[in-house]
Amino acid sequence: MSRLLGLPGQGWLQIAELSCAFVLCALIGAEREIRQKSAGLRTHTLVGVSAALFMLISKYGFMDVLSYGVVVVDPSRVAAQVVSGIGFIGGGVIFMRRDVVRGLTTAASIWFTAALGMACGSGLFVLSVATTAGYFLIMLVFPKLAKRLPKSRKLPGEIYISYEDGLGLLRTILIRCTELRFGIERVRLDQNRSLINGGEAVLDLADREGTDLTIPAAKTVTLTMLVKGKRPLSHLVATLSDIAGVHEVGQVSDDAGLD
Repeated sequence: MSRLLGLPGQGWLQIAELSCAFVLCALIGAEREIRQKSAGLRTHTLVGVSAALFMLISKYGFMDVLSYGVVVVDPSRVAAQVVSGIGFIGGGVIFMRRDVVRGLTTAASIWFTAALGMACGSGLFVLSVATTAGYFLIMLVFPKLAKRLPKSRKLPGEIYISYEDGLGLLRTILIRCTELRFGIERVRLDQNRSLINGGEAVLDLADREGTDLTIPAAKTVTLTMLVKGKRPLSHLVATLSDIAGVHEVGQVSDDAGLD
């Protein structure tokens, strides 16, 4: 490839490598943007192009100081620093919400984008395109396959129930769970109440429901429970939905914390 303005390491080949990183990383960022993630189109594109530029600097940025047999540099040293440094950005999008880790998939996509940019900067175009195709296979096809995989019924699952407050429905909900042989491991209400562990503590809360004058009565309460049983959670959801005064019952998504 011819040089631009006669400068070494700054020719059309390097422009093509940066352009490849720009296009492929922008595609990944667009997928994240469509899913309305915190790190979207701009973040992924910047990370990928920056990683590609780091690789180009490592490959061509020290040609003026190289001397055969006297000064020798290792181009892989910058790549190693990119791998370490990108962890700060990835760690910034991981957070806890309702005892569920969220942002892991976004952090992994940022890490992947940095690797993709480094591959483009190294001139590995075929590998770059192949791994980009693999990314979309993982993000678009794997979730559908995961839903078809058999799951252990003994694993705990989390459900949420929205119901009218002050009607004593919490005790009714707990009784229905017991009748279906579901054990309750954790309960959380949305009225600034702390996490409650254990069956006896939950029953005490049911006895006090609607009588605690220090907490203003709310028209609707959202209850989140971590339950464990041998039956599918769909049976429990359907049963709780039939209770009068219950507005909505659903299962907390298993993959919500990975996005």
